[in-house]
Amino acid sequence: MLWDMFLTFFKIGAFTFGGGFAMIPIIQKEVVDNKNWVEEDEFMDTITIAQSAPGPIAVNSSIFIGYKIDGVVGALVCTLGTVLPSFIIILLIAKFFYQFKDNHIIEKIFSGIRPAVVALIFSTVYRLVQGSHFKYSGLLIALATALIIIFLNINPMYMVIIGALGSVLINRFGNKSKEGQ
Repeated sequence: MLWDMFLTFFKIGAFTFGGGFAMIPIIQKEVVDNKNWVEEDEFMDTITIAQSAPGPIAVNSSIFIGYKIDGVVGALVCTLGTVLPSFIIILLIAKFFYQFKDNHIIEKIFSGIRPAVVALIFSTVYRLVQGSHFKYSGLLIALATALIIIFLNINPMYMVIIGALGSVLINRFGNKSKEGQ
């Protein structure tokens, strides 16, 4: 099982360009659809927690999923599988980048990868919205938050904190006012 976990996350790490958000649909496909290691709702919660915690979302997700499957050892195995490909690739790029940085073919490869990465990120957003089962009010809050972050240049962490505090206040005091009626 540990070897399967390592290979799954190694494959995810090796064949995903564009960072953590681009990895989310691939992680979801592997751990929810193919391996059935976590349920869809658990995966959505994992992404929420992974995004809120410090560090890269792909690494945080692999830690949570690995821990759920096989405790601390599982978390370590999945994390190693996720980061090892990037580590190897970055070492190779660092070694050879200056020799090939002006190569026309390399420039074309990167110009082709960029749109695919953007598509992966949009795919992630779509699947997150679809899987979150938002009501219209939730969609409006998500859209308003995105617009605030983009146009007012507010740190997303502040919005996460405001969202968490707002939810606690609404659920705590909102439920008490309903109980009193």
